Amino acid sequence: MALSSMTGFARGQGVTGSYVWSWELKSVNAKGLDVRLRLPPGWDAVEVAVRKAATDALARGTVYGNLSVERKGTAPTVKINEPVLAAIIATLDQIDNRVVGAGRPTLDGILALKGVIEVTEDDEKPEERRAAEQAIITGFNATLADLLKMRRAEGDTLGQLLASRLDEIASLAARAEAAPGRKPEAIKARLAEQVATLMEASQRFDSDRLYQEALLLASKADIREELDRLASHGTQVRKLLADGGPVGRRLDFLAQELNRESNTLTAKANDVELTNIGLELKTVVEQFREQVQNLE
Repeated sequence: MALSSMTGFARGQGVTGSYVWSWELKSVNAKGLDVRLRLPPGWDAVEVAVRKAATDALARGTVYGNLSVERKGTAPTVKINEPVLAAIIATLDQIDNRVVGAGRPTLDGILALKGVIEVTEDDEKPEERRAAEQAIITGFNATLADLLKMRRAEGDTLGQLLASRLDEIASLAARAEAAPGRKPEAIKARLAEQVATLMEASQRFDSDRLYQEALLLASKADIREELDRLASHGTQVRKLLADGGPVGRRLDFLAQELNRESNTLTAKANDVELTNIGLELKTVVEQFREQVQNLE
């Protein structure tokens, strides 16, 4: 499967009978999947189908879907919903004396209430309406396919960038592996120097304490475990990139693990070269983690 980013944009439009419609889809990063649809009044019948299509096709991201529909060649008819208006006026009369200092509602305020005014179109045939609804659903699916295509194209680019970052991490780990400060003789010399300092600072020679301090210093100087874990995490990342699909969450977890190992390696660094390598490693891992945030 291909990698996909969570960002993308697509637009589709069409004409069905007297209806002119258009879809606009936009997706951005998110922890989960959130489909937000904006439909014109009276077109709620298409929501279930298009929402299902989106949730079936996508795993992560906030997706904004905006539908516009216009009917050409017909004049709209505006009418008052008398039962709703009568109920509103009756309710206003009931609460008029309860609210002190409140002015009487204005006509435009009452007409602005939902359901008071109904806008209908003349000569709208049920079969024409159903055909338009089906065409709009089909159009959504086509627009969604374009969105997926864009997300996959960006996912492919992200995959190449992440592979490049992994190569940098591996190169830095190799440099740390070969650093002169890691050689036994260098560690031994530093231990001898620090042991001498310890003995000078102590008035009484304590062989047990000296042994414990030497073990502690040797342990701190050993970055073998961190290098092995960096290599292991890198192998897992490469496998996920090769497998593709919605792997963003798992890659984010591995990015955190890479960050933890790079921090520990830097903290253990016992000379300038290893410290510089550790700092470079932390920078590259952070870049890797930022780019992973865009993957589905």
